[in-house]
Amino acid sequence: MEEGKMDENEWGYHGEGNKSLVVAHAQRCVVLRFLKFPPNRKKTSEEIFKHLQNIVDFGKNVMKEFLGENYVHCGEVVQLPLEFVKQLCLKIQSERPESRCDKDLDTLSGYAMCLPNLTRLQTYRFAEHRPILCVEIKPKCGFIPFSSDVTHEMKHKVCRYCMHQHLKVATGKWKQISKYCPLDLYSGNKQRMHFALKSLLQEAQNNLKIFKNGELIYGCKDARSPVADWSELAHHLKPFFFPSNGLASGPHCTRAVIRELVHVITRVLLSGSDKGRAGTLSLGLGPQGPRVCEASPFSRSLRCQGKNTPERSGLPKGCLLYKTLQVQMLDLLDIEGLYPLYNRVERYLEEFPEERKTLQIDGPYDEAFYQKLLDLSTEDDGTVAFALTKVQQYRVAMTAKDCSIMIALSPCLQDASSDQRPVVPSSRSRFAFSVSVLDLDLKPYESIAHQYKLDGKIVNYYSKTVHAKDNAVMSTRFKESEDCTLVLHKV
Repeated sequence: MEEGKMDENEWGYHGEGNKSLVVAHAQRCVVLRFLKFPPNRKKTSEEIFKHLQNIVDFGKNVMKEFLGENYVHCGEVVQLPLEFVKQLCLKIQSERPESRCDKDLDTLSGYAMCLPNLTRLQTYRFAEHRPILCVEIKPKCGFIPFSSDVTHEMKHKVCRYCMHQHLKVATGKWKQISKYCPLDLYSGNKQRMHFALKSLLQEAQNNLKIFKNGELIYGCKDARSPVADWSELAHHLKPFFFPSNGLASGPHCTRAVIRELVHVITRVLLSGSDKGRAGTLSLGLGPQGPRVCEASPFSRSLRCQGKNTPERSGLPKGCLLYKTLQVQMLDLLDIEGLYPLYNRVERYLEEFPEERKTLQIDGPYDEAFYQKLLDLSTEDDGTVAFALTKVQQYRVAMTAKDCSIMIALSPCLQDASSDQRPVVPSSRSRFAFSVSVLDLDLKPYESIAHQYKLDGKIVNYYSKTVHAKDNAVMSTRFKESEDCTLVLHKV
């Protein structure tokens, strides 16, 4: 980044999360990612550089190894002119969602991460004029805890995402509960995957966004966002997925276009486009935990019809969903089993604070850090080393549970048959595509105590409200039905 070439007018607001904000270049396929802090909390330039470098190293040395070369884009740390950063901050302020403005962009250090713009990423250098559609999905945790340390029976039946939905709606985070269940998307069963993707399109929350040529055209910024408008989305998508029934407008056309989009995304998610090392983990997706979540509307509707839920078809081992799920399953003990181990590490650090660096809690995230993650034993020998390994595995698993998958699609030209790039068919055309992963920052060590409290809060709220209500409904049905009266006589 050369000082003379930095012009804030060439950059536009792209999006932000809890800890960072991203701006995109108007012409080039790059973004800058800045850290954010509460107004009263400032860090030194050295601390910010180290933080950003840790993110790059973790992506390069850990997540790239687990997920594959083609899926992970690590970027690099760059130093920018402070005047450019200040002017950029002023320029984008009005575009930021109100709910995100409790933290400020770091304008003091001049450090940022430079990354490829994955909404426009063209792994195989397609012609620039070709339109690019990008779907960003945050799939969340795709399995139900299988650990024997779980004390809440409900956690063995209902997934974390479905339980958390109820608490989020109760606290005003979202207006209504989503029908999306991560277990349906991770099932590998096309019927369940289609249902999951349609549910995300209906109630996107912050789990789905759609970009057209780098511009956000669909997705929810906060709870105050308007209700999803499928007809408006279909209008944007028609040039990509013109309905095979020939209809140019109306509800039938909208449904046909949405159906095409869902089919194409499903095909891409099941494809194994990474030629690199196939996942180094072998946790297996077999018998651990139930294959369905009892709260999934898909499962419930089948049960109401007296049908069994379709078997999980299983994910192809080369596909990104499979690899992501394997990394998520590094959470071998669940937060309930992990928390006592975290406390063991905490007690050790209180006694020997100088050991924090040796234990690599704050980095460096190098080859040695990665190798320790491959120890999948769950036999506790009482040592700090065992506890630390499980804590680090949990942090990596939490990172995989919160990552985003970016699917970039570009229509193929008729003469593109000789190209070697991955292609997915739709009913009328074919799309060249690339799949990438975003949001791969290692979850903070300090967040474990918060996760433990939040887990208890989610399960208790769900058990006391939703599950209790379901039981009351079943009980009422039983009482109201005369045919079900049971009379007991002394024998």
